[in-house]
Amino acid sequence: MKLISWNVNGIRAVERKGLLRPFFATHNADIVCFQETKARPEQIMDEVGVIDGYYAYFNAPREKNGYSGVAVYATREPVSVWYGMGDERYDTEGRLIGADFGDFVLFNVYFPNGGGGPERLAYKLAFYDAFLSHVEMWRKKNPRIIICGDINTAHEAIDLARPKENEKNTGFLPEERAWIDELMSAGYADTFRHVHASKTGAYTYWDMKTRSRDRNVGWRLDYFFVSLAFLPALRRAWMLSDVFGSDHCPIAIELDIR
Repeated sequence: MKLISWNVNGIRAVERKGLLRPFFATHNADIVCFQETKARPEQIMDEVGVIDGYYAYFNAPREKNGYSGVAVYATREPVSVWYGMGDERYDTEGRLIGADFGDFVLFNVYFPNGGGGPERLAYKLAFYDAFLSHVEMWRKKNPRIIICGDINTAHEAIDLARPKENEKNTGFLPEERAWIDELMSAGYADTFRHVHASKTGAYTYWDMKTRSRDRNVGWRLDYFFVSLAFLPALRRAWMLSDVFGSDHCPIAIELDIR
């Protein structure tokens, strides 16, 4: 089974560039998860909601248009789908879709950015904690868990081009990075680092204003995590660095589902 995760930075913009449907056709994934769709569900359904061969699910902010949002496209119909964590403090921004496929549970999440001041950083850290509690609740029901999305934090110095310059910037703060440590200590593996432990220059986000992608001055902000019970099924983990259309590139994993 092949899964892809991509922060599209506006799903309708990717479609207008003529890139969305060719992306599905070229990569032929079983599950595709998008973050930062920046569209209301009805807008998505009118323009990009129907992809042949896929069931599609969308979550968007309730109060703010052109912001946040996630989508899941799957060739298999899930047993159940939910939108958010059941807590109004974290569900109004349309950041999570969960899907129970029976033999595994998937979480597609667009985690908050910590920029914008202390309040927003506190919100990001609280969202992190709430999510870990939520996913742990589900792991009691099914030990095979997949988490994907834009975590908005680079975990280690190897995960960004300029770690020293960003030690005091959100996205690489000690308290943000510590949560990824906590997630992994709870029993979830970073699939890319499991396969490519020491690979350098491997990034998924680049600042567009400074054309940093041309120089590969980037950050690894996008991840697939799997629960340790599911780790033996991991066959591949890689980046689709040659896919353009966003300030992020897609990431992918392949799992042997039996």
